[in-house]
Amino acid sequence: MLLRELQPVIPGTQPLSLEEVRDPLPGEYELLVQVEACGVCHTELDEIEGRMPPPSLPVIPGHQVVGTVVEVGRYATRFAPGQRVGVAWINMVCGYCEYCRSGRENLCAEFAATGRDVNGGYAELMTVGENFAYPIPEQFSPLEAAPLLCAGAIGYRSLTLARPENGQNLGLVGFGASAHLVLKLVAHEYPDTKVFVFARNESERLFAAELGAFWTGVPDEVPPEPLHCAIDTTPVWGPVLHALNNLAPGGRLVINAVRKEPQDRDLLSNMDYPSHLWMEKEIKSVANVTRNDVSEFLTLAAEVPIRPEVQLFRLEEANEALIQLKAKRIRGAKVLNLMGR
Repeated sequence: MLLRELQPVIPGTQPLSLEEVRDPLPGEYELLVQVEACGVCHTELDEIEGRMPPPSLPVIPGHQVVGTVVEVGRYATRFAPGQRVGVAWINMVCGYCEYCRSGRENLCAEFAATGRDVNGGYAELMTVGENFAYPIPEQFSPLEAAPLLCAGAIGYRSLTLARPENGQNLGLVGFGASAHLVLKLVAHEYPDTKVFVFARNESERLFAAELGAFWTGVPDEVPPEPLHCAIDTTPVWGPVLHALNNLAPGGRLVINAVRKEPQDRDLLSNMDYPSHLWMEKEIKSVANVTRNDVSEFLTLAAEVPIRPEVQLFRLEEANEALIQLKAKRIRGAKVLNLMGR
């Protein structure tokens, strides 16, 4: 499914076109992967609609990829044909800058993303460097594993940065694919923690309650108890102010979003220092993921196990999946199923 030009994702449009292209060939340290499943991420909307455009077009989107190795490059030794692997958002880094050397490769200036800077997994075949592929735990089918590679890994990183203690109150602002996996993870890792979910759509709030949320409400609602930490996954500024207002003294807000809508940034002028930031409240953003995030989360997800709720689409239905995602018709994660093609 090729993105040839930036355009709005709205009903009646086909921003991605189904085309036959030449099979990719693996480089000397690369793998050729037969794609079996690829998650559909909100970041793809930002790419297609031009808020986070690819550096060149056309490009094949998709960065939550699970497939089987069918060929290895001349010097690739980590995997063999027949092994199942995953491919995530992080596709390449320089390896020698201060960030790469200090375990913060997600901040590398040469960070390249799968499905944006290089072709991704909305296709039957793709290539990936062997050091940026991950073994998939046998507990998961490809359809279950795909959302773990981005929604799960970025949720895991966000939760790590939020630093909750067992028994503290955690807020989840927005309840898409990532947040629903965080809720499942919290139930295992912090069994005495109460999770408060803030979401605009009633269906998302009901889904959160089904998964064990202690309380649900709309983003501007005041919860019955203050929050020790919160994770915001929305693309807008308003919920940030509400979340800060709901934090207890010393609370932490982690913003897990690649962008915020510029048209509502004036809301920040409503920030009130005593209620929003005083008493040593903290704000931290999340940028990308490291390979360690992905590997650690896959291991943890297999131990629990954490199984995402998935909605399946055929490869040629990728446009419909994206339209539903933009319309907030979300229950867990949307996944393209390429098995049997």
